[in-house]
Amino acid sequence: MPMETRVTEIAPDIYRLSTYVEEADFLFNQFLVDAEEPLLFHCGLRSLFPLVTRAVARVTPVENLRWITFGHVEADECGSLNSWLAAAPQARAAHGAMGCLVSVNDLADRPPVPLSDGEVIDLGGKRVRRLETPHVPHGWDAGLLFEETTRTLFCGDLFTRIGDAPALTEQEIVGPAVAAEDVFGATCLTAATAPAMRRLAGLEPVTLGLMHGPSYNGDCPQALRDLAGAYDERFTASVEREGGLR
Repeated sequence: MPMETRVTEIAPDIYRLSTYVEEADFLFNQFLVDAEEPLLFHCGLRSLFPLVTRAVARVTPVENLRWITFGHVEADECGSLNSWLAAAPQARAAHGAMGCLVSVNDLADRPPVPLSDGEVIDLGGKRVRRLETPHVPHGWDAGLLFEETTRTLFCGDLFTRIGDAPALTEQEIVGPAVAAEDVFGATCLTAATAPAMRRLAGLEPVTLGLMHGPSYNGDCPQALRDLAGAYDERFTASVEREGGLR
């Protein structure tokens, strides 16, 4: 079967754009916030750009995009950034201030907008807040977005799972995430990992937008706390194996 990018509204005017790559047995998701100033969270791989642009056009003309954002500098997060900037001439890239200074100022064809921790972009009908989460789950420039009107947390690589998945679920998402962590070992396990996730739980999100998995509308705060607990156990075990912190 040829690849396709599926479009699903996971919250009012928030769309999940999902491409399952069978060879990798992996999902790649972007999120479109449809507002007066439409925003795309995650650019995606350059190879998927034609598919994802067709998906965006099912909701709004690509040239209407005003904001292009992502969690951290990595190919599946921002590989197609400049393709989007070319397709949407009025769009601006936005990223955390540190990530702009270190990487995006050089990578982007147009100067990006540096965002501070907690800074809000008013999209007109929607409001997104940048949340700095360095090294959570990985990348020193890592951060997430929280859409305040729908209480949707775009949580990037948190809860990554292997395989295809439904667009939206209330089924448990922590177990598959822990299983994927056993395979990839992609999460930075530090003393700050679990506390950062518990702070995210304090936002009391209603929907979680996963980059590599289904969007989730079950008990989101509890899912974040449960995943934090799983990483806490792994961090403690790793410290014990190394003979304690020195």
